[in-house]
Amino acid sequence: MRIAVDAFGGDNAPAAVVEGCIDALKKYPDMSVTLCGDEERIKAELEKYRYDVARVDILHAPEIISCDEQPTFAIRKKKDSSLVKAMELVRDGKADCVVSAGSTGAVLAGATFIIKRIEGVKRPAIGVVFPAEKGCVLIMDCGANVDCKPSYLQQFAVMASAYMHDIMGVDNPRVGLLNKAAYKLLEQTPVNFAGNCEAREILSGGFDAIVCDGFAGNIVLKYTEGLAATLMGMLKKELMADTRSKLGAAMAKPAFRRFKKVMDYTEYGGAPLLGIDGGVIKAHGSSNAKAFAAALGQARSFASSGTNETIRRAVKSLPEVAD
Repeated sequence: MRIAVDAFGGDNAPAAVVEGCIDALKKYPDMSVTLCGDEERIKAELEKYRYDVARVDILHAPEIISCDEQPTFAIRKKKDSSLVKAMELVRDGKADCVVSAGSTGAVLAGATFIIKRIEGVKRPAIGVVFPAEKGCVLIMDCGANVDCKPSYLQQFAVMASAYMHDIMGVDNPRVGLLNKAAYKLLEQTPVNFAGNCEAREILSGGFDAIVCDGFAGNIVLKYTEGLAATLMGMLKKELMADTRSKLGAAMAKPAFRRFKKVMDYTEYGGAPLLGIDGGVIKAHGSSNAKAFAAALGQARSFASSGTNETIRRAVKSLPEVAD
């Protein structure tokens, strides 16, 4: 299995990207990577590590797409960028999946224009896995589509259901709706529709996947990230406030470590862009080596799962809907 890597996407590239790749290669002996980016700088990073050189290729791509560039224009103009070259490898069948921590807009534009959508998919969408009270929940869309017609949400539902079943191993995933406009349509969709989901119920464990428009999903994503970080900081401050609290914290340290691990986004790695006719994983822009290695593991799971074929069949079976 070969993963195409945008080595210059993200805040900590290329150092964290290269380190993450080396860590992932140690963990997954069936994986190889193609690092796309400035060859000399990538080689300089690789010299810091010992690795199987037969499993690492470099594709020289001197241009970089920054987060402040207009995504569609940048994809069309910068043909020698690390992101475009990585996308082309998947399009041409030379890689099974692409991983990038770069601009979300550029990743979406590149996937749509270079790899292209699965036939019948109206809009690709970003799915993000959140820790829940019981297991985890996939929220989709988390930023790719601001305005969504009911038929888009219907397709998100079948794509999210396929991902949770094929990748996360959930039997008959329960799909909730964070948008009342598509309720009747989802009732007629071949998924295990569990009804409307209120905001307070998102992490309750009552749903395995929740569909919404990208504006609402992105608010949920950013708010949850900020809330988790704030709560951890507040808890630490209170536990260190006095001697009794410090003693209690010392006794409960294993529990706090487990809780921190559950809430740590680096354990999940990245978000799949579903509806694209190839594997695309969007890693967090601030990914460190651990998070990037996890994103590569997610890419490996996606590429070997057959999820896109499940999505293809599911979307094809849906009746045409007039929005």
